Amino acid sequence: MPIRVAIAGVGNCASALVQGLGYYASRDQTDGLMFPLIGSWHVADIEVVAAFDIDRRKVGHSLSHAIFSPPNCALRFSEPPLVANSLIVEMGPVYDGIARHMAEYPDDEAFRPANLPPVAIAERLRDTQADILVSYMPVGADDAARAYATACLDAGVAMVNCSPTFIASDSEWAARFTTLKVPIVGDDVKSQFGATIMHRVLSRLAEERGIRIERTYQLNVGGNTDFLNMLSRERLISKKKSKTNSVQSQLKEPLRAKDIHIGPSDYIPWLQDNKVCFLRIEGAGFGGVDLNVELRLSVQDSPNSAGVVVDAIRSAMLARDRRHGGPVQAPCSYLMKSPPMQCSDDDARRAMNRFLISDDGPL
Repeated sequence: MPIRVAIAGVGNCASALVQGLGYYASRDQTDGLMFPLIGSWHVADIEVVAAFDIDRRKVGHSLSHAIFSPPNCALRFSEPPLVANSLIVEMGPVYDGIARHMAEYPDDEAFRPANLPPVAIAERLRDTQADILVSYMPVGADDAARAYATACLDAGVAMVNCSPTFIASDSEWAARFTTLKVPIVGDDVKSQFGATIMHRVLSRLAEERGIRIERTYQLNVGGNTDFLNMLSRERLISKKKSKTNSVQSQLKEPLRAKDIHIGPSDYIPWLQDNKVCFLRIEGAGFGGVDLNVELRLSVQDSPNSAGVVVDAIRSAMLARDRRHGGPVQAPCSYLMKSPPMQCSDDDARRAMNRFLISDDGPL
């Protein structure tokens, strides 16, 4: 049986995910996957049955057309599966999904919602018999993200929350998912080999080698819609908190706020979906002697995310089959920046491996 997935937000990350479903259409294809199988499911078992967006350039078009429509700029590395040719992107609720500055661009570039009423999301999830909804709400679209979470609860559909809106890691929301026995994997997806995972691992390694970390920063630039959206600083609150707490959680003692800076820095259009991270750690080793490390990481942002989302989808399905409700702790901790419980990536990986063979339990 396929895993029936609905996608909320047909941006660059959705483009990479849908292309990936085409790339991994054969179960023999396993290169680039962290987990070739989760339960009995390969990536080839994931099928998109519904897609929602608000942009006039995507709503009403086939999914295969929408994932390559402006302003999407994700690398085109595979043809989408055939089902994407006939699946029509439907109008979702707008709420706070478009930042003010993005609606003020010239007419041919402005981010404006389609002139259509939103569909009833919970009803569509039931009609399409979706198992899981993947939320790709933009940073700062907290009301929209919560609306999709509510629809999941109403329809009894598991959720993968890729956005930094705190749902799985919020005690009240987590309790609602637990009570209704609806699984959720969240919040704020890690990249497969990205800035946050690199920063976490290097910070922990430094401390394990006896280094006292004194200061650190992580500066990220890119040219996709995510970076354009985050030019609005007031929309950055949850994202900055998510990324900072993810790194701080790996330190024996959190750094003072003035000694750590982590977050998106600027939008450079010609970079498109290429994300560049500049990372620096300053500390002291034996005898109090200073040292520092600097790293530059350049990745295609959206495929880097999709490599983790396919695992989150299959983990949510495994939890759903086991009738687990609420945050699925091991996948949350291994795959997400802001899980309900933070731990080292080594411990999270061990917990993930245990989860694959038995019910989710304590980390």
